[in-house]
Parts: sequence; C-alpha cells; structure tokens
Amino acid sequence: MKITVFLLLSLAALARAQFADAPVNREASVSNVPFERILGADKEPQNWLTYSGSTFSQRHSALNQITPANAKDLVLKWVFQARSLEKHEVTPLVVDGVMYTVQFNDVVALDAATGKTIWTYLYKPDPDAHNCCGQETRGLAILGDKIFLAALDTNVIAINAKTGKEIWKTQVADPKQRYSMTHAPLVIKDKVLAGVSGGEYGIRGFVAAFDSNTGKEVWRFYTIPGPGEPGNETWSGASWMHGGGPIWATGSYDPESNLTFWGTGNAGPDWDGASRKGDNLYTSSVVALDADTGKLKWHYQFSPHNEFDWDATQIPVLADIPFKGRTRKVMLFANRNGMFYVLDRANGDFLLGKPFVKVNWASGFDEKGRPIRVPGIEPTKDGTLVYPGNQGGTNWYSPSFSPRTGLFYVPTWENSSTTYVKGEQPPEFHSSANFTGLFPKAGATSDDVYSAIRAIDPETGEKKWEYRLSAPNTEAGVLTTGSDLLFSGGRDGAFYALDARDGKLVWETNLGRSVSAGPMTYMVGGKQYVSIQVGSALFTFGLR
Repeated sequence: MKITVFLLLSLAALARAQFADAPVNREASVSNVPFERILGADKEPQNWLTYSGSTFSQRHSALNQITPANAKDLVLKWVFQARSLEKHEVTPLVVDGVMYTVQFNDVVALDAATGKTIWTYLYKPDPDAHNCCGQETRGLAILGDKIFLAALDTNVIAINAKTGKEIWKTQVADPKQRYSMTHAPLVIKDKVLAGVSGGEYGIRGFVAAFDSNTGKEVWRFYTIPGPGEPGNETWSGASWMHGGGPIWATGSYDPESNLTFWGTGNAGPDWDGASRKGDNLYTSSVVALDADTGKLKWHYQFSPHNEFDWDATQIPVLADIPFKGRTRKVMLFANRNGMFYVLDRANGDFLLGKPFVKVNWASGFDEKGRPIRVPGIEPTKDGTLVYPGNQGGTNWYSPSFSPRTGLFYVPTWENSSTTYVKGEQPPEFHSSANFTGLFPKAGATSDDVYSAIRAIDPETGEKKWEYRLSAPNTEAGVLTTGSDLLFSGGRDGAFYALDARDGKLVWETNLGRSVSAGPMTYMVGGKQYVSIQVGSALFTFGLR
C-alpha cells in the first residue's frame, strides 16, 4: 500500500516517535553476549547480533511471522528521529529487546518494542575528521556487556551496554591525514576488528584488531604492502606509500577455518594509474586473514590496476551451496565492477565469474580467474565509455543469501560513465588533499538506465528474476526471511517487500527520503518487527 509522507508523520506521532533532544540515563536490561552467542546467531533469530545478522553476513533471518500473505497488514509502529541531519546508513543491533543504533557518532539504546530511549552516549569527533562520502557511521558491534563504535575520527570506543558509559577509547590513525572510519566493527573471539577509509586522500589502508577488554591493538594488516612484503612489487616506485586500499564495509568470519574476509577499496590516485604501474595489490580485492594474527592467507583481486573506482566495498557473503555436483564452502561476491563471483572460501580458488549487469571492460576470465581486459577500455584524454559506470553495478549496500531459496539477492544498477585522464602528468600527492584525478562524467544518454533487485543462482550465475525499481539508481541493502520475504528500498523513498521466490511485490510504502541502509528484523514479546533507517529517522514496522 502507498502511504504519503504526511500520513507517515502523523502515524509516527501516534506511535510515540522518540526524539533524542537530550541524553537519557537509564540502564538497559540486557544479558551478556559471549562470542558463542554471536556464532550461534541463527539459533536466536529474535535478535540481530551483528551488522550483517551473522558472521557469514547472509542478511537472512529465520523469523517467519510476517509472510507474503500477511505483509499487506504491515503498519508503522514507531519512529526514532536522530539529532543529526546527516544522511544515516545504519543497521541497528537488537539484543534481548534492546536496540542499539548510532546517529552520526552518538550511540543510542532504545526499547525495541516502543522506540523509547534508554540511554544516549554523546560523542563529538575530532573536527578534522572527514571523508569523501558523508559523515556517517554505519553500525555497531557487541560482545559481553560492551558496545563497540568505530568513530569517524578513527577512535575505536567501548561503551557499557547497560549504562552507555565509555569504558575505553583507542586512537587508530590520524584524521588530519584524512583517515576515517565509517563501518560497523566486527567481533571475533575476544577481539574487535575495524578498518580505515580515506582512499581519495592518499591514505595507506589497513584492518586492525583490538583487545575487547583493554582496547590495545593486537595486530594490523596493511592492504598496501610495504617494501619486502609480498605484493609490493605490484606498485611502481614509491606509489605504494599513498596507495589507498580503504576499508568501507564490515568483514565476515568463518569459524571453521578461523579466517576473516574483508573487501578493499580503490587504488590511489583514482581514475589515473600512470604513476602506479602494476596490479596494485591488495586494492579492489578480497583478503582472507587469520583472525588471531592478521596474517594474509589468500587474496583474490577483482579489478587489477583499477582506474574506474570499482572498490570491492561489498560485504563477502559466506555460504555452503551445491556446486557442480557437490557441496562447496564458498564466498559469494557481487562486485562493483559488474561481475558476480563464487570463490572457495578456504583457499580463494576461482570457481565462477559472470556479469550481472552490462560489462564492456572484460571479455571473460583466464584459467586462474584473472579478468581478460578488453583493449582500449581505459581512461583517456578524450574520454572512454565504460560499463558499469563510476558507481558500479552495485555498491556498498548489502546483498542477501537465503538458504531456503538458495538464491543470492543483490541491488543492481545498469549504468555507464565516461572516464578521462587530465593530461601527461598524473595527480600529485599532497597531505590531506584530494588525490584522485578527473571525476567521470555521465555515460551513454541513450541507455536504459535503471536499478533493480536481482536474484542470482550461485551455481550458475544466471539471473532467476528481477524486480525493477522506479528510481534510476539504488543504495539500499537487502534482507530475506524464513517466510521467503525480501525487504529493500530505493532512492525514491520506496520501502517494499517482495516474494523472494519470484520477485512479486507484496507490500510497499513510501518514506519520503532515499532509503540508504540495510533493513533488519527481530522479535519482541512474540511480535516480529522490521526496521529501516531512512534519512535521519529509523522506521519500525509490524503487523496490524
């Protein structure tokens, strides 16, 4: 059903929308969350214990009270309005009836049934903190009785989950050099993992692990290898020093292999690779790290020598699927470069690569899984038309894998860009200044540019169905549930539910502003809820 913005605001008032006008100091009634609970998140679907729902990052919940048959009865239950007017891209956590969310860099605990504020932790980042694409922080992590925030100014902070009081704070990098943090941390055993962004400013990216009790750094893995380290030879001269490789999105974890997987961002300078000849490892890649030591076990580079801003900002999705006659432990990855991949998650072997949107930069893959580049598709002075465009066939927004349907669901965008180089001299690095090149321009105006949710069969890479959105591009994540529902949204403000089996629309509303986050679901008091962050407000729906 369609709901106007005016009606939504009226309903929000009736539903006791909560406004964080001042800090609230009550205690949350929440039980301890040891790592064993996080590993067994599928056994307590009433909660949402990690940014992606589980360490496998499938964004799938077994909850099934809301179904394709009764989704038409969904109504707004409550709204939480943030104090900051920044665009929010948060997926909250829910633990035993308490929701934890973040508004800019302020952490808030809410009653998950009513939206009533329990406590607020106020944090003002260093004024030098800045990143290219909005001043947001996308989520939190929990372990034991602590909530963890990776703040914009690269402070990793532990907060008491019951009281909202700060426990420890660790400075990770220098925001004056344009290092920042924007993603939700990932908890593994007794460690908190987080990485830095800032690839447009010539940073050297890394992922680091911190002791959850003290905040002390335990290990650090640089996504740009230094002299003497494997992969440094893929950078010409000293270009590695400002090579980029930021971490934009939360990683995943496989307890069986004890590997944690992280997608890495673009090389610097972007859109002009003349000064950084070579493949530029480990940018635009996925890296598999030993969770205890941070040592690199394997990597796969999606876009060698990337000059099109195709960050591997997507979250690695882990699954056990039938593949060519047997069950394989795989990683599913729909990349910004327009290719869908299936990799063996134990060793990184390339199993499948196939376009999921229009692609003109590669004609296929060699026997080792390296893309075969099409000659002439590179930035030029006159401009080169490339598919997909600068924003990619998808971007940071989370996909979903449903063990029930066996399908992988990804928000997609059919688009192109014209990419240029400025001249003979590549961009020069200057500390804290933009280090990119010429921003691409619009692509082919005659194209059918549109966004869609696509369901892909991971065994073949074939599209099973598509739900086309009215907005030309998209930036909302995907959630699937145990009743074969799929929730997502669009830039036109649409928030909707599809039947995950065939893509048929079963419910829709409009929330006014661009839907820019991943939906999540939980249960309190025997009732299932679905929450989505839109603009600076968090909307929560339930059955009538």
